[in-house]
Amino acid sequence: MQKDSEQGAAAPIEARHWIDGEWLGSARMGDSVDPATGRIIGRYHDGGAEEAELAIAAAARAFEDDSWTADPQRRAVALMRLADAYEVRREEVVATLCRENGKLRHEAGFEAGLILRGLRFAAGLALQNFGRVMDPRPGFQGMSIVQPIGVAGLIIPWNSPAYLSIRALAPALAAGCTAAIKMPMQAAQTAALMSEILASVPDLPRGAVNLFIESGAAGAKRLVDSPLVKTVSFTGSTGTGRAIALAAAAQLKRVGLELGGKTPHLVFDDADLDALLPVLEKSSTVFAGQFCMCGSRILVQRGIAERVREGLAARLRAVRPGPAADPASDMGPLIDRASLGRIDAMVEAALAAGAKAIVRGGIVTEAPLAEGNFYRPALLEIDDPALVIAQQEVFGPVQTLQVFDTEAEAIALANHSEYGLSACVWSRDVDRPVRVSRRLEAGFVSINGWANIAVEFEEGGYKSSGLGRLGGVASLEDFIERKQITQTYAV
Repeated sequence: MQKDSEQGAAAPIEARHWIDGEWLGSARMGDSVDPATGRIIGRYHDGGAEEAELAIAAAARAFEDDSWTADPQRRAVALMRLADAYEVRREEVVATLCRENGKLRHEAGFEAGLILRGLRFAAGLALQNFGRVMDPRPGFQGMSIVQPIGVAGLIIPWNSPAYLSIRALAPALAAGCTAAIKMPMQAAQTAALMSEILASVPDLPRGAVNLFIESGAAGAKRLVDSPLVKTVSFTGSTGTGRAIALAAAAQLKRVGLELGGKTPHLVFDDADLDALLPVLEKSSTVFAGQFCMCGSRILVQRGIAERVREGLAARLRAVRPGPAADPASDMGPLIDRASLGRIDAMVEAALAAGAKAIVRGGIVTEAPLAEGNFYRPALLEIDDPALVIAQQEVFGPVQTLQVFDTEAEAIALANHSEYGLSACVWSRDVDRPVRVSRRLEAGFVSINGWANIAVEFEEGGYKSSGLGRLGGVASLEDFIERKQITQTYAV
């Protein structure tokens, strides 16, 4: 494997853990790899249970500081200044996501923008009073107050690590919690930059935010098992989320989970094709389909099906995979080589089970892209909604297309999934989108659009797509306790 430094680039960055206000190393090391080229772009210290324990202990000590937990003004200022620090280094965030995460520049820019909005929104939340005082009867006063729950364990995925780490951290800090964060090894360089930005904000108390990098799961397991950690926020696969919930149940520990998805597009005959087709394409190719809201199921009414089939197929065939360094690239790489084989095997299994390849897609084998992890988008037509390809999250640029006749049938097909993270409804009718949206088993529904994310609103899933909400006012719920205080007095 070739190092970037051998190509005349800057020396690879060595990513360390950031714990109790210091950068710490580990005996074990690993390589950070650019998924678009296969080249080594840095090194990272590979942590585990020991580093997790240090992070938890530091966060627990910091939580004892009343000047943080009981001072919402201080927390709001810290969050605003953290946002400012990210804004100053926004271009570095974008560049790191392009090199380490495989994102195209506009995708990385979108992620960086969400960081700023999320932090500034959380600063506003920190100043809100969500308690209340009332006299239920003469001579009796009752108060309901909100207090931070304690140390928060945040387990971050690799697919959008810069924003998803902040999406969990910002409400935790707004509530008055302190945090121990597990960053995945695929995002080690992002973690290194994040720790530098955190270190530049003196308003954050020492030990209030700690992060460690690991390739395995021992550190994450310690976050779940430690009695010092009072709440765990996890974004990732449904299987891992279930395991976390099961382990946390032994302590009745609070968990917030955002898990997998199989987003359906419900396309009715009166949909605006000019608006629809570009979005269908992007809902598969953004982040190379490595997105929990990837629009992987296309349900299309019979009267418009042929035009959707032909129009989308033409667009997908024209998609140009490539690195962020090439401005002509339409879609970046998958995160690693293992994903290439896994996704292609799922497509082959679907074809063997009766799916029809409208666009086969597949692994890019031509130079120079063969050195990276590029996969051309696939579109498969199916008749059986129970096929594995239509039920399991692929996490790659693969879509299924199925034809329906009636509104009721479309809703039934959309809800025929263990997942319920998001859905999209396409129709120019005034009433149908609202009517259909209310019957869909999904936590986030876009009308004539897809994944129109706003940090000011709650985001989360129904069914096996998770527990709790991130974003919006409800994002505080995983990080607070409500306490009732009563008093009698003479009248």
